[in-house]
Amino acid sequence: MEDPKAAIERSLMDKYGPLISLVQLAELLHRSPNGLRVSMNQSNGYGNEIRRARVRIGRRVYFRTPQIAEFIATGE
Repeated sequence: MEDPKAAIERSLMDKYGPLISLVQLAELLHRSPNGLRVSMNQSNGYGNEIRRARVRIGRRVYFRTPQIAEFIATGE
């Protein structure tokens, strides 16, 4: 049986690729983009985990798919 994290990661990689945009992540987590930004700016477990996956390319913000899959799989 496949590891749940691996299954989630494979599914997200198929749908989004190696990087997920802020809008895509907000949709995935059933949040608004502004609500997700607010959560990331707060010092809590949820915001910290999302911030660790963040990567900036120019002015754009993306999130590493494997780290997001781990976050979802652990349910934190």
